Amino acid sequence: MKRFILPLSVLLYPAAYGQTKNPPVKTSVTTHSQTYQPPVFTDPDRLAKIKAALPIVEKLYREYAEKNNFPGLAFGVIVDDQVLYADGYGYTDLAKKTKASGKSLFRIASMSKSVTTMAILKLRDEGKLKLDDPAYRYIPELKSMPLLTTDSPAITVRNLMTHTAGFPEDNPWGDRQLDTRDEALIQLIQNGLSNSNVPGVQYEYSNLGFAMLGKIIGNVTGISYQQYITDNIFKPLGMTNTLWEYSKAPADLLAHGYRREDNQWKEEELLHDGTYGAMGGILTSIEDFGKYMAFHLTAWPPKDGKDTGPVKRSSVREMQQPWTFNNLNTKFKYPNGRTCALVSSYGYGLRISRDCDNRLFAGHTGGLPGFGSQWWIMPEYGFGVIANGNLTYAGMNTVNFAVMDTLISIAGLKLRELPVSPVLKQRKAELVKLLPDWINSAASGIFAVNFFPDKSLEIRKKNTQQLFAKIGKIKHVTELIPENQLRGNFHIEGENGTLEVYFTLTPENPALIQQLDIREVSK
Repeated sequence: MKRFILPLSVLLYPAAYGQTKNPPVKTSVTTHSQTYQPPVFTDPDRLAKIKAALPIVEKLYREYAEKNNFPGLAFGVIVDDQVLYADGYGYTDLAKKTKASGKSLFRIASMSKSVTTMAILKLRDEGKLKLDDPAYRYIPELKSMPLLTTDSPAITVRNLMTHTAGFPEDNPWGDRQLDTRDEALIQLIQNGLSNSNVPGVQYEYSNLGFAMLGKIIGNVTGISYQQYITDNIFKPLGMTNTLWEYSKAPADLLAHGYRREDNQWKEEELLHDGTYGAMGGILTSIEDFGKYMAFHLTAWPPKDGKDTGPVKRSSVREMQQPWTFNNLNTKFKYPNGRTCALVSSYGYGLRISRDCDNRLFAGHTGGLPGFGSQWWIMPEYGFGVIANGNLTYAGMNTVNFAVMDTLISIAGLKLRELPVSPVLKQRKAELVKLLPDWINSAASGIFAVNFFPDKSLEIRKKNTQQLFAKIGKIKHVTELIPENQLRGNFHIEGENGTLEVYFTLTPENPALIQQLDIREVSK
């Protein structure tokens, strides 16, 4: 006996069906650009849960410092627009037993790089330079620099920002160049640089490239990059305790750097500020640098409203895009032993990583004689972590990943949820009325020109009716889960099974359905 199945539209819209057999379909919608709603965190207790987990965060950092015999460690958690937590362990000055804290000033080494690129983007936004200009437009001495091949392109500003200029990896050498003067950099260029790659084809970490970016900032603005960054980034963000020259730091806040040698502590010499500080010279605290991290976090999600600066939100998000592939670690392990592949790229002065669970990280490490540091933000979760140590090249990756993983788990943190756009909501309602019999679908005006040529109405109708017959009487239609403004899915739950309905819309206005997939969901 053939079972009779009522059209889904009768079950869900009985009143409308009682008025007219085939209600007209409205195809005009307000353009989604006028009705955009950013994704939001929906857990009202999110911040309270993070605060409740902070004692465990402190325990993780302290145990890590003890296990690795750090002289001192400062650490913090940033959530949304605030430094939620900042503390310290051990000492910043072993001789005086000065305790480390959230106010202690550590040299953060290569964590400085993204600040330099942020300054470059500010100048770009003001029309004072272009990222794809040859760098020699701003450092004329580069014009005559020999490259590896006759077909090598000129090194661009963007190449310098993304470690693709063709310079060799230079960490050991670069770490000892902080106090070099501009004249020495220019002389180095004029003497003819050695290149390891052709520009634009290979990622290779270059501190020299960032020294050049500092020089570009100085040449474009007519003042030192230090002064420009201090006036245009640090001060607007309220980073009043961040500086470049260690001799200007308050003695009770300055972190001294150490190395362990012959089973005893030996203090590393602090280098003065200089040309290469653009790659690693900043001295700052957890409380101060946390404000910079919060600024990165508040660039997400894209939203309406005035940009309050100091740099456009869109430019901050641009910094966090993966511009150059770095590596794929298929055997990456979280500190709890869970294997989870991790792909890493480089943005503008930032490392960008995404793991097997699709978690996104943006930040940077820092390492110099006497210091090791790292910060990460997770923009999609709205929080970040930072740790500064005063031990030569102290690695912070293990503990920071442990803290992030633990916070997500203990606080039950979820990604922001994207509201359903009006056009998606409308198209879902129109689809529900048509299924499973597709009555007057060709004339409905909701399908794009490719839709029925890609698969005929007869086949779509046959396949859909078979699926609906299989799941039986319809009990419930779920809310639509959007992937973005023009794509999403929902479920149709029946007595004997469930169907997933996925559809995506065109770039037209109003947007039309270009793809529709209906499949049975496994129990």
